[in-house]
Amino acid sequence: MESILDKVVQSHTLCEKEILYLLETKDTKKLFSAADEIRKKYSGDEVHLRALIEFSNYCKQNCLYCGLRRDNSHVTRYRVEPQDIIESARKAKNYGYKTIVLQSGEDSYYTVERMAKIISGIKDFDFVVTLSIGEKTFEEYKAYRDAGADRYLLRIETTDETLYNKLNPGMSLKNRMLCIENIKKLGYEVGSGIIAGLPGQTLESIAKDIVYLKSIPVDMAGIGPFIYHPDTPIENIKGDFFELSLKIITILRLLMPDINIPATTAMDTLNKEGRLIALQSGANVIMPSITETVYRKYYEIYPGKVCLGATPADCRYCTENKIKSINRRISTGKGFHIRQSGL
Repeated sequence: MESILDKVVQSHTLCEKEILYLLETKDTKKLFSAADEIRKKYSGDEVHLRALIEFSNYCKQNCLYCGLRRDNSHVTRYRVEPQDIIESARKAKNYGYKTIVLQSGEDSYYTVERMAKIISGIKDFDFVVTLSIGEKTFEEYKAYRDAGADRYLLRIETTDETLYNKLNPGMSLKNRMLCIENIKKLGYEVGSGIIAGLPGQTLESIAKDIVYLKSIPVDMAGIGPFIYHPDTPIENIKGDFFELSLKIITILRLLMPDINIPATTAMDTLNKEGRLIALQSGANVIMPSITETVYRKYYEIYPGKVCLGATPADCRYCTENKIKSINRRISTGKGFHIRQSGL
């Protein structure tokens, strides 16, 4: 452990075998502490807040692990109209947010023209705009970029091709990787990541996932634990996916010390202090929801999401108080990834 940590702290490189060792280790205290020190050195004590609007839970895809999957007939579907999305962003300005994250299922209702209108309308308020709306063509990604979108989040989920194709029927890992390549070519800040604990996933494949994320290299890495949804056909497997997610976060921080890493809401579902623990293990971003309360319970990728009855104001000030409780502070900047020399 000591020799591997010394190596990665100095060089920010590890081979797959060394990554696997860290994924398997029981000595997590040293690992988490090392990542927190690197976070502090490169990112400081600021936490970037990014306001999340979940504007549609319609999805044409049928991923076996997702509660929004096309064939789930138990979901109450909803869409937020473009002018209402823009109005939500306007309100977010009053809460001090600098970034809006637009997230949805893959919903064809939101044509290029509609998305361009939404993006440009939000940019009028001097926001950074992040999109998380799935697989698109190069031309669509370009149109969003031309309209003002700054960042794009597209999780790879897993780089195990057999597992990916099994869990995502009708999709392909090769196309997913092509989408990420296109996003990078167009000058977006690139966000990607994986789900920790997917049925059929191995620690060996996670080590390969980590190597892939570094090879892109991503500007933001989003890691979320697998949480079983009863309205999906996937196997309900058991495991400590909270700790596994923390290990992945810490390894990514050690390998890519200057990137942005969110403490995801799913961490709070598995541990009531989950996001705070993630912030103390290498993470430096939180995405409070500003989705209108009436819609929140219907954006159920996984069950047990926290704060379903909270208002956007509640989430903003609750998040701020939690961040202060661990002696961290909210960033006043826009949180772009500034790649540091030598990394």
